[in-house]
Amino acid sequence: MAIVIHGADEIAKMRVAGEIAAGTLAYVASKLRAGVTTKDIDNWVREDTARRGALPSQLGYKGFPAAVCTSRNEIICHGIPNPEHVLVAGDIVNVDVTSNIDGYHGDTSATFQIGEVSDDARKVTDVCFRCLNAGISVVRHGARLGDVGAAIMEIASKEGCGVVEEFGGHGIGRKMHMAPHVPHNGTAGRGVRLRAGMTFTIEPMITIGHPRVVQLDDGWTVVTHDGSPTAQFEHTVLVTKDGYEVLTAQRTPLPLIRPGFLEGEQAGGEPALAGPA
Repeated sequence: MAIVIHGADEIAKMRVAGEIAAGTLAYVASKLRAGVTTKDIDNWVREDTARRGALPSQLGYKGFPAAVCTSRNEIICHGIPNPEHVLVAGDIVNVDVTSNIDGYHGDTSATFQIGEVSDDARKVTDVCFRCLNAGISVVRHGARLGDVGAAIMEIASKEGCGVVEEFGGHGIGRKMHMAPHVPHNGTAGRGVRLRAGMTFTIEPMITIGHPRVVQLDDGWTVVTHDGSPTAQFEHTVLVTKDGYEVLTAQRTPLPLIRPGFLEGEQAGGEPALAGPA
């Protein structure tokens, strides 16, 4: 599959799609707390995406049964929303939103902490967020995809964390998944050369334990082999002549730490961790 170099009109449409995906993710973030179910998240994504005049790209994609992926704790990716999966204090959950408007897609995700979480859960979330930003920071016209993976690996390795190799980022535009594949490991100076007008996602999946994966019988859900916590952050990125543009940037930082109390209970402090920039 050939890599698409987008023109100005296409990029303008992708900016709109990215802004919608980012807005829906922020809307979900504002409602997350202990006591909600992952099916609630799916409902919110459907409602908010429709309100913005878009479609949820994931719904029905290769038979996927929901409008969003909700991946809790040891789930690396592709978690299916379920009315019986209730968020509780101590959980971390990744919410992966993809929006389609006017035939173009925007894709973004973030991992949220529900109340007080374990040291491992806190660490893997922080390291993953830093890995995302490191990968984005090296994007520019003339760079190579290996530079992205190398930047991610450098941070993860220093922190003693694993990088999942079976899944990576992807080109995006008129289709949700296009060339190129964007590995989150690699060697600087190797791989596809980046050109202005390319658009793709960077979405590292980081583990506390060994990054070996197991796919569950539903054919979608992927978990860590040892049940250890894992985190993911994702942005849609445009390569520009001078560097990059994050098409799914948040207008204000996402509140990644969400209340760990049920509605009606006493609310404690609610610190905010800077969201994907």
